[in-house]
Amino acid sequence: MTLTPNFYRDRICLNVLAGSKANAQAIYEAAEGHVLVGVLSKNYADIDSAVADMRDYAALIDNALSVGLGAGDPKQSAMVSEISRQVQPQHVNQVFTGVGTSRALLGQNQTVVNGLVSPTGTPGIVKISTGPLSSAAPDGIVPVATAIALLKDMGGSSIKYFPMGGLKSEAEYRAVATACAEHDFWLEPTGGIDLDNVEAILRIALEAGVSRIIPHIYSSIIDSASGDTRPEDVRQLLAITKTLLG
Repeated sequence: MTLTPNFYRDRICLNVLAGSKANAQAIYEAAEGHVLVGVLSKNYADIDSAVADMRDYAALIDNALSVGLGAGDPKQSAMVSEISRQVQPQHVNQVFTGVGTSRALLGQNQTVVNGLVSPTGTPGIVKISTGPLSSAAPDGIVPVATAIALLKDMGGSSIKYFPMGGLKSEAEYRAVATACAEHDFWLEPTGGIDLDNVEAILRIALEAGVSRIIPHIYSSIIDSASGDTRPEDVRQLLAITKTLLG
């Protein structure tokens, strides 16, 4: 099973959700491997069932598996860490305070572990109190550069910037992208991204000089009837990224 992520070769790698194992395979093929396929821990009753099912997913897509929280739910943090320890996926989604635990339990540095930080309304300042207890406390806000340094201290690979609301937080997003470029850190824009705004969102990060960008495109490309991500939309996303990268 592949541990070193395939997407290390890519400056942009898509992150989309799978509604089923067959859907995961279809997504992977549609993206020509330039994708991380999200499976949400929140959809499972316990760790054992999640581990068994996610191992099946990983086997079908060369381990291009992204273990998810579920709408950034901090209550899922510990479950994500334990699932990731056992499954050893290529990508882990974490709240800010869960990054160190996930990295320690993984026992290696190849898996990408992001840390969730949120907009505050002020460019250059982000909210890091996204954990199980801290999310219910008064906001913990710090400069983006400080958040990046803290994430690096904990073994994090990237900032997951959520919820963006598409381009509603554009000025703040630009500041985050600039900081990620300056401090050689990866960026994962998330929330409200769709086929209409993804090009602009990616262009901002590319022009800032971010080395690796992992956009999360979720509900806007999911078929509401089946719960599956539409492969044809994934193909369109891939075409957009190829155009941007030349």
